Amino acid sequence: MKPWLFLPSEVGHLLSPLFFRIYGALSSPKTYSWKSLQWKGLEFANPLGVAGGFDKNALLVKDLWPLGPGFVEVGTITPLPQKQNPGKTIGRHNKSQTLWNQLGFPNDGADIIKKRLLRLKHPHFTPIFVNIGKNRQTPIEKAQDDYIFLIQKFSEVADAFVINISSPNTSDLRSLFGPEKLPQFLTAIVQENKTASATTPPPILLKLSPDMSVEGLKKTLDISLKCEVDGWILTNTTLQRDPTSPFPQHGGISGAPLQELSKNFLLQTIQHLGPNRKGKLLVSVGGIMSPKDVFERLQMGADLVQVYSSLIFDGPFFFKKVFVESHNDYTK
Repeated sequence: MKPWLFLPSEVGHLLSPLFFRIYGALSSPKTYSWKSLQWKGLEFANPLGVAGGFDKNALLVKDLWPLGPGFVEVGTITPLPQKQNPGKTIGRHNKSQTLWNQLGFPNDGADIIKKRLLRLKHPHFTPIFVNIGKNRQTPIEKAQDDYIFLIQKFSEVADAFVINISSPNTSDLRSLFGPEKLPQFLTAIVQENKTASATTPPPILLKLSPDMSVEGLKKTLDISLKCEVDGWILTNTTLQRDPTSPFPQHGGISGAPLQELSKNFLLQTIQHLGPNRKGKLLVSVGGIMSPKDVFERLQMGADLVQVYSSLIFDGPFFFKKVFVESHNDYTK
């Protein structure tokens, strides 16, 4: 019985943080150790984390830790605060386990969110990935300025950066994947990251769009390798629709319908990288709805796995459920 699924999607979206705040206040951080990973100085007790978009404003990090994730991603964060896109912005279809959104990076802005992250004890209980994006009013030709500003702003509190140019809900954002734009864009960000931190710079991960062609994916991987990106998150939400989808053509779809796209991108990425995969991090996200799905992505070759929709459709204790199943059915 999952009573929250009977609530309208907008109401559930507004009330869900309340549960996490209450649960977090009554519980202590929990470590579920299985298939632990060490990478670039970061320690992951387990490979299952919270995807970007779930905790946009870094309000719930301490409240998520008692649930047992191996890492938490916050954001997307933009330099200036911004509201969600106008009109209806979220939807949920329980039968098909589908989420839809056209939120467009609503967040409290870099200054406020950095203060929240500074209040967390360091080193962090789990690694924290900081997902960054541009403000919607920033012209696309000046987008890298927003990302460079955020690299500078969060270099002392981010355990890793996630470069988000793959959201379908910010106008022209995905055009930055174009081979005429991406090299200069990524080079500037990677170089700034090397100088912004007084210590070892946080790794940089590029979050990819599932709507790329296979050829586009390969070109993006080749360019980002040359630019010394440290890994990739596969994938963001999709604009593709099943003919029976109840949602409009704009906005991103996540949940079960994204499963095959995300799995295919993981396979294509591993095959294309070949030996260039060494030392790079591959994070699989999209359509992971059950413990079996988690284990499948790891067996396919993902280093880490992230979930969002399963925390809605299965519930907040998904991390414990996977931990229990890891001892029953999964060879570590």
